[in-house]
Amino acid sequence: MKNLLISVASLLALQAAAKAESRIQAVRPGHGPIGSAIHVLSDSAGTLTPEQAFNSEGYSASFADVPNLGISDFTFWLRFKALNDSEESGLVMHLPHPELDDIQVFLDRGGKLVQIAHTGQMIGHGSRSDAEREYAFHIPTAPGEESDVLVRLQSRKQLQVPMLVQTESDFSAAKAKRNLFIGLYVGVMLVLALYNLFIFLSTRDRSYLLYVAYIAAVALTQLAFFGTGQFHLWGASNWLSTNASIILTLLTATAATEFMKSFLRTQVLVPRMHGAFRWFYASFALCLAIYLFVDPLIGYPLAQLISGIYAFFFLAVAIKVSRSGSRQGKYFLAAWLIFLLGTIAFVLKDVGVLPYNLITTNTMPLGSAIEGILLSFALADRINTLRREKDRSQAEALSMAQENEKLIREQNQVLEEKVHERTAALQESNEQLKRTQTQLVQSEKMSSLGQLTAGIAHEINNPINFISSNIGPLRRNVGEVMDAIRSYRSIPATDEAATALAAQRERDDRTGLDETITELDEIIHSMDEGARRTAEIVRGLRNFSRLDEDDLKPSDLNLGLRSTLAVLAPQYRDKVELRIEAGELPKVECFPGKINQVFMNVMNNAAQATLARQDGRPRQVTVTTAANEHEASVRISDTGVGMSNDVMARIFEPFFTTKPVGEGTGLGLAIVYGIISEHQGSIQVESQPGIGTTFIITLPLRQARVQEQAA
Repeated sequence: MKNLLISVASLLALQAAAKAESRIQAVRPGHGPIGSAIHVLSDSAGTLTPEQAFNSEGYSASFADVPNLGISDFTFWLRFKALNDSEESGLVMHLPHPELDDIQVFLDRGGKLVQIAHTGQMIGHGSRSDAEREYAFHIPTAPGEESDVLVRLQSRKQLQVPMLVQTESDFSAAKAKRNLFIGLYVGVMLVLALYNLFIFLSTRDRSYLLYVAYIAAVALTQLAFFGTGQFHLWGASNWLSTNASIILTLLTATAATEFMKSFLRTQVLVPRMHGAFRWFYASFALCLAIYLFVDPLIGYPLAQLISGIYAFFFLAVAIKVSRSGSRQGKYFLAAWLIFLLGTIAFVLKDVGVLPYNLITTNTMPLGSAIEGILLSFALADRINTLRREKDRSQAEALSMAQENEKLIREQNQVLEEKVHERTAALQESNEQLKRTQTQLVQSEKMSSLGQLTAGIAHEINNPINFISSNIGPLRRNVGEVMDAIRSYRSIPATDEAATALAAQRERDDRTGLDETITELDEIIHSMDEGARRTAEIVRGLRNFSRLDEDDLKPSDLNLGLRSTLAVLAPQYRDKVELRIEAGELPKVECFPGKINQVFMNVMNNAAQATLARQDGRPRQVTVTTAANEHEASVRISDTGVGMSNDVMARIFEPFFTTKPVGEGTGLGLAIVYGIISEHQGSIQVESQPGIGTTFIITLPLRQARVQEQAA
């Protein structure tokens, strides 16, 4: 029974095979795809054996030169006859579509199917009866004979069957042309990448580096589509061979986006569209994750859909940027249009709209190469644009610098004018200050002269009184003497003369002529004393003022002190005990009149401070002089009210005074300080409130020549 069933099944299979075989026409070697001569059997479960598939009645003819079997997990069986009408010993079946996961090729040899190849992206090189790395299989068919060929295909990506049957010589020639094209393509892309990499190293412009990355991604993607990648570069990894096309496609889209963002400045020119890039990035990542980790049959068409939408979005961005007037946008639009047209032509070829030939099979890499060249031109034009912008920027910077220089010159001129004005104002102020200072000094001198005049008037008044008070008695005494002389002259030389002389003597005694003569001596002595004292006062005044000595000259400081005390005698007499401890002093080179003014101011203050005491302590002023080899010092100490540290710190400031209003100008000690500094000397103050104050004046014995000249 079992044998009977087997016999019946075999008979039915042979009848079916004979029926199918009767519909299959032999394919002659040529240059075009043989899709329309292929019969296709779909095996949705993938369980058919080659024999079952070979004998199946389910084949249907394909009417397209390049059958498109879609995206599914079906297994497809393709069957055709190959007639070798050439004189060569064999044929070559070529499948120039590397996106095939599993390929098995069988030949019918006397009713027995013989597998000659088992390869594919998931299989690797597998078992091959020849040394071809690409999907090309040698069919040993003698001239004039036919061979039944059965092909098992499986792929989770778009399954297209651009199958060719060629003679070995035609296949070798086509392969050489294809390799030449790939070599030229790789060479062009490599030159573009290296050229722009060199420009990036020179300019450090990020756009060039992104362009190099984009070119590299495009080239690797095209190599994956060529099959060169999995056949010659990464064929050792089945996972990478299977997934390289989609990974590289999304990587190329990402690199193109980054290049576009930098090259076209989309963030500035089309900010709203620029924001959409991140959504496409997220979509790319989602599609890749679904393809790799969830279901390739969902991830692959989703990636194709997103890529198609993104390609037109890319085109819209380029149009938008080019309409803004950007030259780079126009270059980019032209380049992208060419690439897009190449891709569309490639797809139209697969769906049978365009013929399958060398041009249509390479429109996408050709478009990508032209795109790369145009973008390279755009980048070169970018250099010119940047140069022009740099020249314009430099011109603007130069113009701005010149304008700034002009402004600086004008400001300097204004500043110089202001400086001149301020300098003139300062000079005027300085001159005014000098005049004011001179007036103040003159006022102080006039004050000193007032005191001097008062002292002189008081001192001269006494001797003048001596003289004036004695003029009356002198006149009277002289009259009496003259009367006596006239009386003696009128006595005649007679006897009666004795009587007259006796009477005259009596009269002289009565008038006190002898006392008159004695008083005349006293009057003359008194007048001599007054005249002498007047001369002494005048000499002291002259020594004090030294108005006739405006040049540096050696001076006796002790003499100057005495002269000053003579002027200040009214302030001290019967009021303040004055003690002078004069040491032996050499001549000191100075302006004597100015130094006497210093003594007068200090000693006058000492007298006033001493008189201001009300505690009954002795009022004393002590003047001590001393000298060493180089300098002389005058120490003036008083037992006055003393000063606090705050007051002592300001006593040399002009107009600072502790005296009541109207009793001091506040310039005395300031003038003292200026005179001592002018003599290159020093003045020190020691004071304690309630104890007293000591001024120590130190002067060099000799003044420097320059100081003399300055003076």
